[in-house]
Amino acid sequence: MLQVRDLVTAFDTDDGQVKAVDGAGFDVYKGRTLGIVGESGCGKSVTALSLMGLITGSSGRIENGAIDVNGRDIVPFSESEMCDIRGDEIAMIFQEPMTSLNPLHNIAKQVGESLVVHKKLDARAAHKRTLELLELVGLQDAENRLDAYPHELSGGQRQRVMIAMALANEPKLLIADEPTSSLDTTVRDQILKLLISLQSSAGLSLVILSHDLRLVSKHCDIVAVMYGGRLVEQGPSKSVFKHPRHPYTKALIESAPGLEVPDEMIPSIPGVPPILFETVRGCSYMDRCNWAVSKCRQERPTARQIDEQTVICHRAEQI
Repeated sequence: MLQVRDLVTAFDTDDGQVKAVDGAGFDVYKGRTLGIVGESGCGKSVTALSLMGLITGSSGRIENGAIDVNGRDIVPFSESEMCDIRGDEIAMIFQEPMTSLNPLHNIAKQVGESLVVHKKLDARAAHKRTLELLELVGLQDAENRLDAYPHELSGGQRQRVMIAMALANEPKLLIADEPTSSLDTTVRDQILKLLISLQSSAGLSLVILSHDLRLVSKHCDIVAVMYGGRLVEQGPSKSVFKHPRHPYTKALIESAPGLEVPDEMIPSIPGVPPILFETVRGCSYMDRCNWAVSKCRQERPTARQIDEQTVICHRAEQI
């Protein structure tokens, strides 16, 4: 469904160039779920925006790589060509529905707009289909919510509206950027069950970007761990969580409540993430790593295969 190869997305800043995504590569198969995890600022959201062709402006650009959607590289596509791809083939649930929804338009207009543009439905047909979509995603009292504005809905209701908008044109790939980060535990579970149910019924491919390792370990077939703009480890979810090969992956799992040490003090990862506009000669994780040796400071590690996992680490065999 999706192949990403050597993706580099960069931004120009007053302090220098920032490579927010630095050589990322991964596959997403039909009906399967890929989870991308990592700390805030690691490059997850920029990866998603790159896939959607939403890196715009003179300071940001895709510098290298390919994004193949069903065999077509969409990186060179014009904005008009990308408009045909968005919604029909790839759709995205953005991180914060309150800021992603337009406060000036009601729910019916926002969900129905893409139906008019892409499906060429008239106003009556678009209204009917919008109601069907809101009912599909489990929005209670959907008919009376059509005239509501985003500020009149709860966080969970707004998230369901965002999902309805994403599903409006029956895309084949759905990207969910932190889909449950602003929701309480009960609503979070409801949204996740909804996404998995929709995936099963519609044959969707899913990419979930999250800092919640429990979510990813439970719901994703493949997991990719991102650090400093690079995918430092990826492989089958069960393999990665059972035997992580990168020190950062291991540290993330150990610091996640309920995954490793539920009855003990949860350890933290020392130090801070790298400053991306500073060029690092060796491994960008070396200053935070308990396994680092002199080679880690001198040589930038490259990807290699160990068992079922692809790892960027000089010492992966020892971990």
